Amino acid sequence: MDFLYIKSLHIIFVITWFSGLFYVVRLFIYHAEAESKTSPEKEILQKQYKLMTKRLWYIITWPSAILASIFAFWMLYQNPAYLEMPWMQVKLIFVLALYVYHGICHRIFAQLQSDIVNYSSFKLRIWNEVATIILFSIVFLVVLKNAVNWIWGVVGIVLFSFLLMFGIRLYKTIRAKNKTT
Repeated sequence: MDFLYIKSLHIIFVITWFSGLFYVVRLFIYHAEAESKTSPEKEILQKQYKLMTKRLWYIITWPSAILASIFAFWMLYQNPAYLEMPWMQVKLIFVLALYVYHGICHRIFAQLQSDIVNYSSFKLRIWNEVATIILFSIVFLVVLKNAVNWIWGVVGIVLFSFLLMFGIRLYKTIRAKNKTT
């Protein structure tokens, strides 16, 4: 198969993988927020979120992760020189971080499927931003390659992370304020 077809399929499945990760954590947030509802609303909502999460996780997110990986390995097999490029080595570290993130999401998924709610919606909102940081890092590495000034890149990602955390805190404050008024 032509390299560009493989690359296109890899990109498509990376997009659907991230889409699944972004949405599944959003469902985790809703599930956690339903914990504070009264019966029967709590049970109805959580039952629906469990069904939606299960379908998303096993029909979109996991298959996308597997297919993105298959096409990535296929590209590396066809062009092993990529593995010698510094930007690719750093990218692979972020991809490893993405696999760890996916694994932790799977653990949270399994807990929620068993009616174990260990995280607040606020913690899950922060957790949701981790995937965003990984996505930004990978995209900038792939697009800019050697043009990346590593120090400024790291500083930029750290600043971006702080801005995201500030935004989440601000959102929480505004939301709490709106509940009291």
